[in-house]
Amino acid sequence: KQWYQRRVRGDEGGPLRVIVSRSHAGTVKETAQAAFDGREVTVTPAGGAGYKAIEVVENKQDVYVHTTIIKKWDICAGDAILRTLGGKQTDLRGNDINYSHNLDPKNEHGLIATMHDHETYREKLQGVSNS
Repeated sequence: KQWYQRRVRGDEGGPLRVIVSRSHAGTVKETAQAAFDGREVTVTPAGGAGYKAIEVVENKQDVYVHTTIIKKWDICAGDAILRTLGGKQTDLRGNDINYSHNLDPKNEHGLIATMHDHETYREKLQGVSNS
């Protein structure tokens, strides 16, 4: 048995739980409410990209959204953990993030991390990007 419990909240009617950067929340709440037909949205500001990814893995949050430039070294460990456990992290355009050492260390197109329904969340929330 896996140590985490998969919890899909899409049809439960409960609030959409979104975790964001403490310093870059932007218009995530307003965009999510509009994109999900007025569904209640709970936005949790937090520090640490790895912490936010783990909150998604542990099903304490439905989606982690970051809307501004972020250094790849801040997000690579969370990405590895998410993918190992069946989740996904991409930029807001849906592209995998390339961590090759010879590329720009900045991810300039935001990010979205989920354990389920990644493409649905990404399509609905891609408009929050500040990049």
